[in-house]
Amino acid sequence: MDLAIDREIFGLLGPNGSGKTTTVKMLTTLLAPTEGDATICGYSVTKNPLAVREQISYVPQDMAVDPKLTGRENVVFFAKVYGVPHPREAADEALAMLDLAPRADDLVRTYSGGMRRRLELAQALVHDPEVLFLDEPTIGLDVAGRRRIWEHIIALKNRGMTVFVTTHYMDEADRACDRVGIIDRGRVVATDTPAALKATVCRDIISIQTDGTFPGELPEGVTPLGRTGDELRFEADKGEEAGLALSGALTKAGMTVRSISVRQPTLDDVFLALVGEPEEAEGFDARRFRRMLRRRG
Repeated sequence: MDLAIDREIFGLLGPNGSGKTTTVKMLTTLLAPTEGDATICGYSVTKNPLAVREQISYVPQDMAVDPKLTGRENVVFFAKVYGVPHPREAADEALAMLDLAPRADDLVRTYSGGMRRRLELAQALVHDPEVLFLDEPTIGLDVAGRRRIWEHIIALKNRGMTVFVTTHYMDEADRACDRVGIIDRGRVVATDTPAALKATVCRDIISIQTDGTFPGELPEGVTPLGRTGDELRFEADKGEEAGLALSGALTKAGMTVRSISVRQPTLDDVFLALVGEPEEAEGFDARRFRRMLRRRG
């Protein structure tokens, strides 16, 4: 694997079962690759796993804190496991970095979900790793909790740390990641900045609420993207003009148009274009889109 990740926030995106967690486990030496290799900070994950582990930290999806201990006791334990000199001081620094110092001596069972997630980050940061791996760091958190976690992640990048994160939240990846990779069925199908990937779509998205299906003929320059429930989605270079033409075509075909909206493409659109199943993207040629990406790359 060669993603050339260095001093950035790199987001790995993909549907359930696509291989995100498996990839993270291989990169963190918790799972041996069946073939191939990857390097972290110059060390091979297959030939030098112990050297890799000295450079990294990993926060998995599942909760990894002991609720019967205090926040400080949890972090001190990890500091001792990592062999950090002066573990108490290192733990206090990590807790302060994650805004947990005021609650450091409280039992973790009294923490909120967001506080526990920040405590996991403190544990992972106590030995000052070069690369931090986060698997779905904001899953299950409310909007405020998600925002706060990402503020800390961005602060870590600004301090010079490389962060590798998986997430299902496209808005998070679009807003905070320097680059993203999209994985589907174990293969990375696209890697670039969110802006560059959206530019690949590069056409306005038209959504129409209607009771019918795609008409036989579409206005020139309009391409169907898919259907979700009673919503038909199209793409076009001039969305507003195409939307009016589409509305007329659908009405002429005897369909009732309840609403119509036009917007710029998002990372969700890129994601669905690359990995959406046929029932999720009716009328969309994913193979054609992938070929276009390869030509542009």
